[in-house]
Amino acid sequence: DVQLVESGGGSVQAGGSLRLSCTASEYTFSGDCVGWFRQAPGREREGVAVLHTGSGSTVYADSVKGRFTISQDNAKKTVSLQMNSLKAEDTAMYSCATDDLYNWTVYRLEAARYRYWGQGTQVTVS
Repeated sequence: DVQLVESGGGSVQAGGSLRLSCTASEYTFSGDCVGWFRQAPGREREGVAVLHTGSGSTVYADSVKGRFTISQDNAKKTVSLQMNSLKAEDTAMYSCATDDLYNWTVYRLEAARYRYWGQGTQVTVS
């Protein structure tokens, strides 16, 4: 199985920035979708940003467009989420996930489509 490890969460003041990283253990992303999802207390998990590692195509939730950027390193073992201009409503547990999705252009922001997940990292914006 693919094992994912997230890092980079923490606490920051509104307007600040954080960079999250998702690293795959003994696996190289190739043609997979790698996504960042978040879940705040009492709310459903939502897709934040997804990168298709084969094409480089990205998609963002409307709530983060222009503020968050998802990218992949050259070794294709880490996918990062740069989060700028953070708001209190960005506070959540952030998790990365990956899978080789069928019809990925349609389903890539749907958390239920992904089989492989990291343990999550908390982001708190005050």
